[in-house]
Amino acid sequence: MGKIFFLMGKSCSGKDTIYKKLLLDDKLNLREVVGYTTRPIRSGEEEGKEYFFVTRETLTAYQEAGKVIECRDYDTVYGIWSYFTVDDGQIELEKGNYLYIGTLDSYLQVKKYYGSEAVVPLYVEVEDGLRLERALARERKQEVPKYEEMCRRFLADQKDFSDENIKKAGIVMRYQNNGMLEDCYESIFEAVWKQM
Repeated sequence: MGKIFFLMGKSCSGKDTIYKKLLLDDKLNLREVVGYTTRPIRSGEEEGKEYFFVTRETLTAYQEAGKVIECRDYDTVYGIWSYFTVDDGQIELEKGNYLYIGTLDSYLQVKKYYGSEAVVPLYVEVEDGLRLERALARERKQEVPKYEEMCRRFLADQKDFSDENIKKAGIVMRYQNNGMLEDCYESIFEAVWKQM
């Protein structure tokens, strides 16, 4: 039976870069799981790559069909944005191992749905000052920077990924990405390899 390696961390912790490197590693041969969101696509993102970008009506249809595994709603300065996981056939544990990226809350819901033995947490941690610098640099690259939303996300992550919440979720191992991305990646690679 396969596993779902669940990569998570606060915004701008480097998890997207680590995620892409893990997927490209032929030795691991991880299958990608793409989540869904109602937020607008950002410049540089592709439909079906980072997310499936859908309407609120599509989310409602999935909910009514009983296909939503977990859903998180964020009251942003631009309105409600939802991020969610759908039981859409992407995950078939008898066929291999998967890599998914999400939040602490989505990790708990996916673990509840598939079982704790099937879901392995990979928590990436970055010093907050460095994370804020990265967030600002990323936002400046957007055609229309959304600084207010960036600040809201930064503060929300402080609460969502508090030490208390991480411990409550049963996450013991933390992978540090404070400027040494390759070292962080190697540590995560070894952890994934040992679990396969």
